[in-house]
Amino acid sequence: MTYILSTHQLTKNYHGNEVVSGVNMNIRKGEIYGFLGPNGSGKTTFMKMITNLVKPTSGEIEILGEKLTPSSFEVLKRIGSIIEYPIFYEKLTAKQNLELHSEYMGYHNKHAITETLKMVNLKNIDNKTVEEFSLGMKQRLGIARAILTKPELLILDEPINGLDPVGIRELRDLFVMLSKEYNMTILISTHILGEIEHIADKVGFIRKGELIEEVSMDSIRGKHTNYLELFTSQTTKAAFILENKLNIKNFRVMEKSGVIKIYDMNVPQNEIIQTMVENGVSINSFNQKNTSLEEYFLKLIGGEDQNA
Repeated sequence: MTYILSTHQLTKNYHGNEVVSGVNMNIRKGEIYGFLGPNGSGKTTFMKMITNLVKPTSGEIEILGEKLTPSSFEVLKRIGSIIEYPIFYEKLTAKQNLELHSEYMGYHNKHAITETLKMVNLKNIDNKTVEEFSLGMKQRLGIARAILTKPELLILDEPINGLDPVGIRELRDLFVMLSKEYNMTILISTHILGEIEHIADKVGFIRKGELIEEVSMDSIRGKHTNYLELFTSQTTKAAFILENKLNIKNFRVMEKSGVIKIYDMNVPQNEIIQTMVENGVSINSFNQKNTSLEEYFLKLIGGEDQNA
């Protein structure tokens, strides 16, 4: 089996509007795949199609070596998912909700529920009904339900909604553990790029329903890894000095933010600062930086200031 999940020209139309357009996605076993795009770009619709919640207009889906059809039921037992906002029996406890899930999934590991609640760090909730849970607690319970049966493929739609920074870090560590220790393949959609870059092996960028690029995180880290970030209110003058006095050609000016990104690392930083000061350019800050996933994404979808 080359890929755990593979789609071919997957498309969905709603009332003549193409919300997912010819998506070809390929995810290998054990990968953490970050599915990235702005709100309304088609991420959730795509996930609903690969979990059989929505029927594609055209195209094919292959999961775990099997072509997905409206009557594919057995393969779905090997998948865990949380799509949009998780729904529970609000009058029942977390444990009772997971017991019901185990029953209809035909999963009868007596210790799995306690183990899974511990994994998502839901504590002191034995006598609480779900209606008493905070948004973050419900999100944790949704993830617990998704991973309870130790699925081969885990599909998570914005899984860190409602969580504080500590909770986000805990779940980030959990996803890495599930991938490494259980060889679980994980597809995560998110718009919080700073978190996914810490854990993803591969990312796919979707815009207006089209998957515009699939790329490994190692490849992103290898592109313009280091650069200098110069903050000044005199960007035009600073750019002139870079090009004409320091002979630096490889830089980018973001006039709205007052930032100049210098990709030519051959000129010493002290020389750049000294030349700017000698020519009357006021520098607010000057730092060495690494290209982030967020910057790569914004450049890819045209979200950065294009002034140069």
